[in-house]
Amino acid sequence: MSEQFPLRVLFCLGINQNFFDLPTGTGGAVWQATLDFLQQTKDHPGVDYIADFDDDSHQVGPSTGWPWTAYVLADVDSQQTVKEVCGLLRTIPVGEHSFWRYAKIEARIGRGLTLRDDVKLPE
Repeated sequence: MSEQFPLRVLFCLGINQNFFDLPTGTGGAVWQATLDFLQQTKDHPGVDYIADFDDDSHQVGPSTGWPWTAYVLADVDSQQTVKEVCGLLRTIPVGEHSFWRYAKIEARIGRGLTLRDDVKLPE
C-alpha cells in the first residue's frame, strides 16, 4: 500500500480592479484583509503553511489570472480544507464588503515532487 502524502497546494491570489479604483492612499483595509487571510491560513487546522511570496514589484496592476499577484504554498490535509481556505475571501471583512470584492483566489492542487511507487529507476 502506498504511503499517503498531504496535498501540496499553491494558493494563487489576484488583486482585482476594485482595489485599483480606490482613491490613492485608501487601500489599507485591503492590505489588512490580506494579512488577515495569511494569518487565518497559517492558523487553519489541516494546513502546514510553507511559504508565501508577493510579485507586486514586477507585475503591476490587476491580476485576473497568470501571473498572479501573490502566492501561498502549503501542505493541506484534504480538498475540503482547501475549499475552506479559499472561502476565507468570502468571510474576511473590508469595510462594508468582503475581501473577495478586491481579490480572487485559485488553488492548484498536486503533490510534492516524489518518485511514484510504479516508477523504476535505471540501475
